Amino acid sequence: MRFGAGMQIKEWSVRPPQDGAGQLASELRLPEFIAQVLINRDISTADRAQTFLTPKLTDLIEPERMPGAVQAAKRIIQAVENGQKITIYGDYDVDGITSTTILWHLLTMLGTSTEYYIPHRIDEGYGLNDEAIKQIAENGTNLIITVDCGITAVKEAALAGQLGMDIIITDHHKPSSQLPEATAIVHPLLDNYPNPDSAGAMVAFKLAWAIVNQSKTSAQTPPALRQFLLNATTLAAMGTVADVVDLRGENRILASFGLKALSDSKLTGLKALIESVSLTGKNLDSYHIGFHLAPMLNAAGRMGHARLAVEMLTSDSEVRCIEIAKYLQDQNRQRQKCQRDIFTQARDMINDGGLNHPNRKTIVLASDNWHTGVIGIVASKVVENFNRPAVMINTNCQPAQGSARSVEGFDMHSAFNACAQHLESFGGHAMAAGLKIKKEKLSDFIAAFENYANENMTDQCLVSSMDIEGVCKISEFTEKTISQLKRLEPFGQGNPAPIFATMGVHRIAPPRKVGAKGDHLQLAISDNTASVRCIGFGMGRLEKKLLEVDHFSVAYEPQINTYNGNSSVQFLLKDIKFD
Repeated sequence: MRFGAGMQIKEWSVRPPQDGAGQLASELRLPEFIAQVLINRDISTADRAQTFLTPKLTDLIEPERMPGAVQAAKRIIQAVENGQKITIYGDYDVDGITSTTILWHLLTMLGTSTEYYIPHRIDEGYGLNDEAIKQIAENGTNLIITVDCGITAVKEAALAGQLGMDIIITDHHKPSSQLPEATAIVHPLLDNYPNPDSAGAMVAFKLAWAIVNQSKTSAQTPPALRQFLLNATTLAAMGTVADVVDLRGENRILASFGLKALSDSKLTGLKALIESVSLTGKNLDSYHIGFHLAPMLNAAGRMGHARLAVEMLTSDSEVRCIEIAKYLQDQNRQRQKCQRDIFTQARDMINDGGLNHPNRKTIVLASDNWHTGVIGIVASKVVENFNRPAVMINTNCQPAQGSARSVEGFDMHSAFNACAQHLESFGGHAMAAGLKIKKEKLSDFIAAFENYANENMTDQCLVSSMDIEGVCKISEFTEKTISQLKRLEPFGQGNPAPIFATMGVHRIAPPRKVGAKGDHLQLAISDNTASVRCIGFGMGRLEKKLLEVDHFSVAYEPQINTYNGNSSVQFLLKDIKFD
């Protein structure tokens, strides 16, 4: 990530120098600190490093190896040939929105009658529901294709069958012990697929690819369908990055290619979205998706209805797309304000209630005044600030609805499973989950959840730490070496943006607060090998302390700062330690 939390990190986990880094650096003609980063990611040979540094679409896993993809593709082609109506049933987050869009564009190209259905986050909740299934059946649908949902929808899939519809389930979430009855289930965890950590958009992309392969009449893919698959990588990349899956292996290949093609996308809706945040013509990376594009798409589902986001990405009307993009921008501003207000309330509740006490392992908060669409983001903010698993619950409904985020080493899904007797329902995975609970069960759940954490969480899980790739001299970072470092992009889960440290630096000019509220910090430092300017977001409060010490240590991401056509090396500070 490219932001500084401004918090004092309690512990730096500094990677020791790696054996073989010098040899690997020589073979790749790269600086040794970059070779160390590669080895830290278990990439220790020149061949593996070249594959990592130069991802190729030809290295993607064949779609036929995705469990269930061939069977699903055959049924979909049959529906196309027989003129059957298809409804894509998606999810309201970026992964679901992009998955829906990928399949809609392909099926429309193939000439079949295709609609999409996105449930309302608050009114309907995640996944399939009976009323939606009945509505879809009444509209004459013959085949439902779920994307990014459905793997636990046993009852709902059965209802679809009873109403005379076939159902194909494509999902990536953790399956339960009982799978739904379906014509096909496309899921990377159901067999030994080499990339089990696929996002829903990756699964949808692989199904689309399988459909193209099944539909072509010769070895050559028709140019229009080939171009569709290339264009679809941008949508799949957005879903993959936004869903925070491991950005190594196949996910890295897809994200890398899709991100490079994103700024040149011909999709009218994507162009409108990019233009609305003033990114037209810029090289886009995972940061731009995570902090600009994804929040706007997610805002549709959090504050209103995600169907609008799908409409924008499937429309060819420039006027309508611009209109929706502006609306999403406004919705995102409302979401940001709502998020700030809820976090302020949550922080006060934590401090007043003593939930940040060292003996406390978890944080569970509830209120009648919280927006269900925003509490998940606030839960992440609570974890970031207090380093404890957090559950935020909106009790202004019955049953109450909650969102949870975890810390490394604590499986939230397993914790909810252990507390299932107190819950109406729950779902998710180790790091993020959701729940429904009756209000009268809240106190019992809070106690059970805390007890589970006491028995299953080590003290180390509660220690805020920062992974440092290596200790370097300032002189090692030049515009050339930082450009070489950028070859490790896209950054994300499994391949985080590298953070380095330099010990015992001194300031060469007085630090100063910057920003409208003086929240941020500008600083120039030296370690006697070179000097560099630094920016620390949210670190303005450290100005006085820096004036009181002679030497200190910094953790940072090295960057190239471009201003008025001039470029220079800059350190984005992540933490400062005073010895």
